Amino acid sequence: MTSYPWSSALVTGASSGIGEAMVRLLAEAGVPTVVVARRADRLEALAAELPGVEVLVADLATEDGVALVAARLSETGRPIELLVNNAGFGNSGLVAELDPGRLAAEVRVNVLALTTLSAVAARVMVERGRGWILNVSSVAGFQAGPGSTTYAATKAFVTSFTEGLHEELRGTFVRVTALCPGFTRTEFQQVANATGTTDRVPSLAWMSAEAVAATGLADVVKGRTLSIPGLAYKATVATSSLLPRALVRRLTGLMLQRDASH
Repeated sequence: MTSYPWSSALVTGASSGIGEAMVRLLAEAGVPTVVVARRADRLEALAAELPGVEVLVADLATEDGVALVAARLSETGRPIELLVNNAGFGNSGLVAELDPGRLAAEVRVNVLALTTLSAVAARVMVERGRGWILNVSSVAGFQAGPGSTTYAATKAFVTSFTEGLHEELRGTFVRVTALCPGFTRTEFQQVANATGTTDRVPSLAWMSAEAVAATGLADVVKGRTLSIPGLAYKATVATSSLLPRALVRRLTGLMLQRDASH
């Protein structure tokens, strides 16, 4: 059984995918965990199945939902030692053709909610002299992503924000890590309406939510700034950083055109 240094956790986007996998790993390790998501039925099912699960239903696309989670993070009598900002979603398609309201909601969840909750957690953790923050980003954030433009941009923000926060909190005993997975088998593709494109992704490129979750939790314990699960994705990120941004952007755009023609 894996053991972790924290005695409590809060995981957003806990009703499926990487978030749910993290909750299960934490439960196996005996860590009491607050689970946050919009879907109360799924959270209640987790609470009924796993020990030490506290349900907090909140929509992080709304100010009220973010405030509810921020208030739980701020409770001094029931401190949260690990915050996992996993909630997020994407939109697949051309920006000019997508619903602007849905794009705005994507930014609110992926960027604004994560920033607010990270700031609240950082403040209380620094005061306590102990804490861990794991922000779930993506390898998509290391380059422009035509066809998933807003998603890639939000994840670029998450990675940059987390790197900056990591340095700001150096020496405070609060560790901050950005988890940057590649293709992961979750419900993300259905929500983003991207099943057509992902059907053409080679099976070897996919990772399980469980493997990604385990890597992220292990790397935040180690205090790593970036956590990139899988050797192939580590190599992809390293290679893309060496190539001219214009070339990477153009190649991604050509892939989008090829997908649109099928």
